[in-house]
Amino acid sequence: MTDSSFKGLGLGQAWIDNLDHLGYVEMTPIQARALPLLLEGTDVIAQANTGTGKTAAFGLALLAKISPASRRPGALVLCPTRELARQVADEIRRLAWALPNTNVVTVCGGERIRHQQAAIANGVDVVVGTPGRVLDHLLRETLDLSRVSTVVLDEADRMLDMGFIEDVAKIVDATPATRQTVLMSATMTDAVREIGERYQTDATFVSVIDEEAQPDIVQLVYDVGSLTRIGALERVLGHHRPSSALIFCNERVTCDEVVAALRAGGHSVETIHGGLEQRERDDVLVLFSNGSVRLMVATDVAARGIDIAELDAVINYELPYETNSYVHRIGRTGRAGEQGVAISLIDQRDRGRLGRYDRSLPLVERQNADSLPERFAPPEAAAMQTVVIQGGRKEKLRPGDIVGALTGEIGIPNASIGVIAVREKVTFVAIAHEHAAKARHGIKNGQIKGRNFNAFLLR
Repeated sequence: MTDSSFKGLGLGQAWIDNLDHLGYVEMTPIQARALPLLLEGTDVIAQANTGTGKTAAFGLALLAKISPASRRPGALVLCPTRELARQVADEIRRLAWALPNTNVVTVCGGERIRHQQAAIANGVDVVVGTPGRVLDHLLRETLDLSRVSTVVLDEADRMLDMGFIEDVAKIVDATPATRQTVLMSATMTDAVREIGERYQTDATFVSVIDEEAQPDIVQLVYDVGSLTRIGALERVLGHHRPSSALIFCNERVTCDEVVAALRAGGHSVETIHGGLEQRERDDVLVLFSNGSVRLMVATDVAARGIDIAELDAVINYELPYETNSYVHRIGRTGRAGEQGVAISLIDQRDRGRLGRYDRSLPLVERQNADSLPERFAPPEAAAMQTVVIQGGRKEKLRPGDIVGALTGEIGIPNASIGVIAVREKVTFVAIAHEHAAKARHGIKNGQIKGRNFNAFLLR
């Protein structure tokens, strides 16, 4: 298909208008290659990286086949991690604005299962979840997949790596044999192909890896030298001053130590690792992705599935144990045509390991951290602050309702309103720091859609 416009897909005007509103004007390579096939009902096995628009590709296709306000789901998307499942569900909800009364339910671990049971019982059109929790609902007989017309296995390679294949098999076997099955994977291993052969019928293989723009990443290595590692990190941050950075450590305890030291230095920083409650992890992810926190310190496991569109820098506080982890870490920056910076701190023990990464991705510059200035300007505060509204999809709140209230009587400039994330019972709104308190006060003491809502500032 040569036409890169969504208008050439034969979608209704409501879909085109919504895509324009969301900023989708021209299709990405994966969308142009896969969407026509998906809309025809063809089974597709697609190779594409995170951040290439694959969610919109399968999201539009599965929404085109469902009947809104159904009692049983018409589509199922399985993801390897909770964070990715929530991001996929949010994107499908945005796409579904053109299809009123579409219910998208996220089914993941870390949440009370009875709340999920209630949401499913109230009617669901699309289920997005992790294999373990979806299978749990099947075994409890609280989820009926007998009317599913589309199954998507997102990041199938990672589900294999994480040992979910048996759970996936039981779940897919509970869906109709006539379903459309879609596999999305960044790598195309023999194991992924075997999944396709097992669950797909006459599948078409689509790969856009060669067509994707290569990330523009400058890789820097700083030898800690006579400094402590945290001292070297502070000098690197003071010198480069990234507006947002993801800092990787290998252990939870190290994450906590780094956060404590950076906070003492006045940095806007949070951590995300497996030792936190799911609600805490969700809050941190919201704060970082909407610009309310500048720095996030994470382990590899906790960062799986996190996709931040605009990330200035990735910093390896410690080198990862595996070469593949290094590639995945630094690949989170330099996206969407922007230049990114990948910085690694090393000491004498790391110098031998560094050669493994040289062969995979060239390290373009090495210098000593103690050559950087010892004193620098104080860290800048985050540009945004998050206002939490105690109401969400359950109260039928939509981003447009919130923008209208903020720019109306409350008087917040439209340019000062950032990302709005509507959850089931709560909504997160990023507001420019200087207007955040006014926004919170206005919402708490005013009305949205004729109703009163409590509001508070997160952190």
